[in-house]
Amino acid sequence: MPGKVEEFNAYRSKMNEKILADNNKIIKRIFNLDTNAFMEGALDVKTKELLGLVASAVLRCDDCVSYHLESVKEAGASKEEVMETLGIATLIGGTIVIPHLRRAYEYWEALEETES
Repeated sequence: MPGKVEEFNAYRSKMNEKILADNNKIIKRIFNLDTNAFMEGALDVKTKELLGLVASAVLRCDDCVSYHLESVKEAGASKEEVMETLGIATLIGGTIVIPHLRRAYEYWEALEETES
């Protein structure tokens, strides 16, 4: 049975393929803009992904939080950096972010388990 991380990525990949197969110019440009925005620039990739994590938590998008958690992990962020970032997100977003904080902790643990 696939784990939380594998299930999320399989669904995300499958649906992205379907969405992009419709060849909608606006959606393709948004996807491309997102890809380019998170590339190395004046800010390094890890910093950009941590910023994306804060914005996603404050906006209460669990899929986005999971995506950015994976990206910051790939960019070399430590658990301490991620948890401090989530603390800032909770401060900025308020207590309504706490349920998303719980799911973020759970997903981070699942990411750590995939390393084993």
